[in-house]
Amino acid sequence: MPTLSEVSPNRPAPAPWSTPVYTAVLVLADGTVIEGFGLGAEGIAEGEVCFNTAMTGYQEILTDPSYAGQIITFTFPHIGNVGANDEDIETTNLAASSGVRGAILKADITEPSNYRAAKHIDDWLKVRGIVALSGIDTRALTTRVREGGMPNAVIAHDPEGKFDLPALKAQAAALPTMEGEDLVPGVTTAQRYDWDETGWVWDEGFGRLEASKYKVVAVDFGAKRNILRCLADAGCAVTVVPATAKAEDILAMEPDGIFLSNGPGDPAATGAYAVPEIRKLVDSGKPLFGICLGHQMLALALGGDTMKMHQGHHGANHPVQDHTTGKVEITSMNHGFAVDAGSLPDGVSQTHTSLFDGTNCGLAVDGKPIFSVQHHPEASPGPQDSFYLFERFVKLMDTA
Repeated sequence: MPTLSEVSPNRPAPAPWSTPVYTAVLVLADGTVIEGFGLGAEGIAEGEVCFNTAMTGYQEILTDPSYAGQIITFTFPHIGNVGANDEDIETTNLAASSGVRGAILKADITEPSNYRAAKHIDDWLKVRGIVALSGIDTRALTTRVREGGMPNAVIAHDPEGKFDLPALKAQAAALPTMEGEDLVPGVTTAQRYDWDETGWVWDEGFGRLEASKYKVVAVDFGAKRNILRCLADAGCAVTVVPATAKAEDILAMEPDGIFLSNGPGDPAATGAYAVPEIRKLVDSGKPLFGICLGHQMLALALGGDTMKMHQGHHGANHPVQDHTTGKVEITSMNHGFAVDAGSLPDGVSQTHTSLFDGTNCGLAVDGKPIFSVQHHPEASPGPQDSFYLFERFVKLMDTA
């Protein structure tokens, strides 16, 4: 197996008598030091290392609030070749802390080659404050994560290649585990707002919802823009509220349905304040739909448990079976925690499972208009295999 410090093949090999100047390092919690070449923002960032297997959509991945607190290793070697633009951003919170902590790439970033490109991805990383490195064997690092789990790490970028390795090792070793971490306060909205932007159309861009059929309140635990667009495409006028919103205030808005968004961190930690409110929303009888973290916290509210995963699910090629139809869909996933299917109480059915490892990917409350899924139907996996879930939510509001 190639060494972790393998130099990028796109970078000219140094002369036999010279030593390459590494301008970035990844220091794992166990003291392992992986050298590379710095990209993006200079400085030091810390987080949990995971890997993503998607071949496209890197800008959406790097702005997904569910990745807060993490450093992403891209298994696909060529990242950044279509540049960056202002449209493919998923976070609704424009603070730099609302996305990933760092990024790890195999190959050097090439010049952008796409008509939509507005900026080189390296410049875009700098603006977003994302520390990144290239030139390492990402397959070897991915294997390490698969075998040993997602490690904490520190990623550092210094153009002069000067690093205090003992200090970085101590910093990485002292990082807390993701378990017990409530990261939602750093990504949720600070105040209520309305959303009416619809999906992107070729040669037209994003549209606006002209006539709505239903009113939906979306609880923002780190919502992605395209989820809100999909709700608007389904005819829903959406009002987004902070993660700390009280059930009484949500119900006072007289919504036709309630949506629980995706988000980062440990669902049990966020659930300390969110789950009691979700229970009240469940008791209201309103149609309720959850995605990702919203799915996990709905399970907690219904009496189930969640658990930390060994390596998590991060990618756009995850097969999931919908047991209500028997169909298999290719899904997009991004989560390091999962619902324990065996903990779901009577009256709550498992509707979806991962065909990779059998973990829970969906639930529904028997006889009530309440359901949720672990995967991301808005992320165009399949590419439209999972869009029916938004239609399912609308049908529940039709019935109600």
